Amino acid sequence: MSTTLTVKGQVTIPKPIRDAMGLTPGTSIDFAVNRSGEVVLHKADSGKATRKAKPQPDRFEAARGKADVAWKTQDLMALLRG
Repeated sequence: MSTTLTVKGQVTIPKPIRDAMGLTPGTSIDFAVNRSGEVVLHKADSGKATRKAKPQPDRFEAARGKADVAWKTQDLMALLRG
């Protein structure tokens, strides 16, 4: 399998390799070069493998219910169109 290096030095790890190694978005990876000059990648041992990841908060929750002005539809449409 081959992939292309971007101008930013990034590569996409092919899906069969990601699946075989159990790599998911956010997984830390260690890179090394062995004595033969081959690049080897390992799933980094973060020490948190037994912990479950916290669910991410809803990014819209902070804005929900913040409007202080009760607009009437006609007034709002007049403001937006006018």
